[in-house]
Formats: sequence, structure tokens, C-alpha cells
Amino acid sequence: MRIIVGIALLVLLASSSLALAGGVLLYEVGTPEVGLASAGWAARAEDAATILTNPAGMTRLKENDLMLGMQALYARVGFTPNSATTTAGGDGGNPVGWFPGGGLFYVNPTSDRLRLGVAVTGNFGLGLQYDDDWVGRYYVQKTTLIGVSVMPAVAWKINEKFSVGAALNAMYGVFDTQVAVNNVLPSAPDGGLKLSDNVWGFGGNVGFLFEPKDGTRYGLTYTSQVKLDFGDTPEFTDLQPGISSALGAAGLLDAPIDLSVTVPQTVMASFVHGLNDRWSLLGNAGWQDWSAFGKVDIQVNSDTPTSLTVDQNFKDTWHAALGAQVKTKSPWSVSFGAAYDSSCLEDADRTPTLPVGAAWRFGVGGRRPVGQRLDLGIAYELAWGGNLPVDQERGPLSGRLAGSYEDTAMHFLTASLRWKL
Repeated sequence: MRIIVGIALLVLLASSSLALAGGVLLYEVGTPEVGLASAGWAARAEDAATILTNPAGMTRLKENDLMLGMQALYARVGFTPNSATTTAGGDGGNPVGWFPGGGLFYVNPTSDRLRLGVAVTGNFGLGLQYDDDWVGRYYVQKTTLIGVSVMPAVAWKINEKFSVGAALNAMYGVFDTQVAVNNVLPSAPDGGLKLSDNVWGFGGNVGFLFEPKDGTRYGLTYTSQVKLDFGDTPEFTDLQPGISSALGAAGLLDAPIDLSVTVPQTVMASFVHGLNDRWSLLGNAGWQDWSAFGKVDIQVNSDTPTSLTVDQNFKDTWHAALGAQVKTKSPWSVSFGAAYDSSCLEDADRTPTLPVGAAWRFGVGGRRPVGQRLDLGIAYELAWGGNLPVDQERGPLSGRLAGSYEDTAMHFLTASLRWKL
């Protein structure tokens, strides 16, 4: 019993920690890329947000450039259980709902060739909060995994056609998870388990920009992985004597737990091509290393230390996008685009902490000057995930959870202000 409970707890901690962040490394941080569905990500380089998308693009900015991006995300991720589900309860409601986002970006042209910049933004992770009595409460009730990055950056213009850039990614990770504990006895109410921690992790971005002629650019950017080493002593509540005794015998009631999560490395190649004075075509091809994120390292620092790497069977993903920008006869410039990201999980591996799959993105936006030194941008994007089936069985303590997340979608509404200082 001691070994079974100990292993079950380690697996529970790993799976409940991953949250909706699994497969969600957002392209959307309130910048004009939202109106393009990210098309031209590493090559657009038209404002200070290029610190995030490709730091080499800073060399294209001739004046001090400040951008403030503001974003509201609304996600619909409702679960519908089917008759194979063994735990009684409700459907959990909408576990995401509204979520704020955005970023602040600044670039200083230090010399003709050198640019310095800094950004504060967050494009990793989200959170889930299900209703307390939902059918999957023994898998997860509430979980949050978010990374907020501070990114000092530098870029150097090698010649009139070629630039390089780099940025440090100092990421502040926020982790919080809660899950119900099945006390087994039919009349006994559920117990609970909570874990939370905040840590810093570090990585970097490197970018290259090639501009063979006016209006045509090619960009390549690489972002390294960031390791977030969380740790906490679990807080158990309302455990029945049998479960409490088993956890105590396994040395897990008061044992500190270290949990390591890897934010994936990525590669993105992009282009911008001016078709004429008004129209530009933009595109992307990208890769994200989600297989590394799916391997969660856990260590229990009890009298008999135990370590475990839980493999959630994540797989790497690929990305493609195509969009356009057009200068209209009015003060507005209009953008639109579409993108596709493959799924980081097979249907058989999806859990309620990981309601993700392949996604289509469709964006539209516009920008206009509102003064000599100020531009306003607005954009909307739909990220459509469709139906996401779940069928998981984790023994008598967690039970079987089967059903589907139907018509899943995320809506992004953004506004950006750009000052030329």
C-alpha cells in the first residue's frame, strides 16, 4: 500500500502540474502579430515588439521606439462527460474564461549599427479552474503554470542587408495546483492536495535578419529552453485516517517535493515580401520542442528520497502561417492571416490538465496614426481547437474520466500603442 500510494502521488503531481500550458506557447501578447495570426513573426520587424519575435529586427528601427500591448483572451474549454465516466459530479464549467495579457517593449538606437532594447511580457502558459464538484476532480481542480519574461536585448547591423541580435530570457515562473483526494469511503467527503511555488529560470533568444532589397526580408530566430525548478511541501487537507496513514508511512505527508518543468525550445523561419507599394505577403514555418516539456522530473526529499521522471507522451509540434498587409487609401493599414499548429498530444494521451490539440488561427487587424509620433493598432484572432476527446483511467482512487471538450476556442482582442520618441 505504501509503495502504491507513493507512486500514485508522484504521477498525480506530474500530471496536475502541466495545466493548459501543455502545447500553449502563445504567439499573442497584444502586438500587431495578432492581426496576422503570427505570419511574418521573425521578419516583420516594424516596431519594438521585434525584441520577442526576432531581436535582430531592432536594427530596422531608426528612432527610440516604445510599444505597449494590451490583450484580453477568452477561452471556451467546456468538458462533456460520457457514460463511461465513473466519478459522480458535474461537467466542471468553463475552466479558463477570461485571461489578461500584453507586453511592454522599448528599443534605443544607440548608434547607426547598434540597438539596445528591453521587453517585459509573458507568452508561456495559462490556468485552469474547474468547479469543485466536477467529475474529474481527482485529476485536477485548479492549476496554473505561467511564465513572465524580462528580456534585455542587443542587435548589431553587420551591413546594409544583414543583422544579428540576441536577448536574455529571464522568466519568472508561477506554479499553483490543487486536486481532490479520494478518501475511498462512500460517505467520506473529499480531501485535498495543494502545491505552489514561484521561481526564476533563464534562457535566451538569437535572431538573424536578411533584407536583400526594400520590402523583402527573411528572418530566422531560435529560442532556448527554460528550466523552471519548482519546489514545495504539499498541503493535505481533510484526509481520512487510512489515506493519511498510508501517506505518512510512505514519508510523503511532510516531505518537500521538487518538480522541474521545461519551457520548450523553438525555431521560426519567416519572410516578408512586398508585392507592390500597397501589398505585402508574410509567412512562417516553425518547430517547437514539446517532447521535452512532457518529461516532468519529480523528487521527494523524504527519509528515503525518491525521484521519478513522468513522460506525458508529448510530441514536437510544427507551425505554418500565411498573411498579408495592405495600405488602404484611408489612414488605416489592414492585416489578416491564418496559421496552423499541430497537436502536441495524441487523443489517447490527452488529460483534463492538458485539453489541447491541433489549432487553426485566423486573425485580422488594423493600424493608423493618431498623431505625429503615435500609432494605434487593434486586432482580433480566433484560435480554433475543435473537439478534443479524453479517456483516462488511473485506478480506483482517480477513477475513469471519459468524454470530450467540444468546440474549443480562444478569442484574442488586442490594442497596441506605439510611440516614436
